[in-house]
Amino acid sequence: MTKTILITGSTDGIGLLTAKTLAAQGHHILLHGRSPAKLEAAVAEVGGDSEPFLADMSRMADVVDLADGVAARAAGLDVVINNAGIYETPEPRMPDGHDIRFMVNTFAPFVLTQRLMPILPQEGRVVNVSSAAQAPVDLDALAGTGTLGSFPAYAQSKLALMIWTQELAKEHPNGPVVVSVNPGSLLASKMVKDGFGVAGNDLAIGADILARAALGPSFADASGQYFDNDAGQFAPPHVAAQNPDHVAEVMDVMKRTIATLM
Repeated sequence: MTKTILITGSTDGIGLLTAKTLAAQGHHILLHGRSPAKLEAAVAEVGGDSEPFLADMSRMADVVDLADGVAARAAGLDVVINNAGIYETPEPRMPDGHDIRFMVNTFAPFVLTQRLMPILPQEGRVVNVSSAAQAPVDLDALAGTGTLGSFPAYAQSKLALMIWTQELAKEHPNGPVVVSVNPGSLLASKMVKDGFGVAGNDLAIGADILARAALGPSFADASGQYFDNDAGQFAPPHVAAQNPDHVAEVMDVMKRTIATLM
């Protein structure tokens, strides 16, 4: 059966390869990017039944417009793959002081997913692209009043993503399935090349597991869980994501911060 699948950050890297993989299976792919030229090129490369959506994920207004645009244009939506992410950038601080890693990696997928939940069926799925890099969240940095280096900000933004994945799954026990996935460490993406200066491993490692998470039977009963593709299995997240006090603090700061951004 043909599924409609939104993949953020799908103009290059793992997102683009995942889009091509799923399009080759006959699915309707909603491609997202922030560059009109790259988005146009991605649509041509993916082919099939794909369509473009433009948004800058560091801007909450764009994220809201993206969600509203998908709801208005798509006949239905079965899967959201929150793949868009950022690690190294010349301007890590937004003009209002917020760290762009938290904006793109944590807040944007949260806002996008929450706004799309009403059109996702119970058997639908939300796949959040996480990382093996995870660290307890500095609440000041999350709120935009503290400063972090590139790696700490990235690792903390990914743990915050995993925390809200768990919490959203609890809020929707009957579905859709909400999971987080480390697609594989140091894959050959632009992020890895720019951030770590290495060529990286085969991107297909990541694209294959994201396609499985989106549609495969092994994820059908895995809501709230974390899949570590380095280990090839579901695994516990960082211990901070299992600490009820830290989870509550992170969710509180996230929601209050997002309210000021909307």
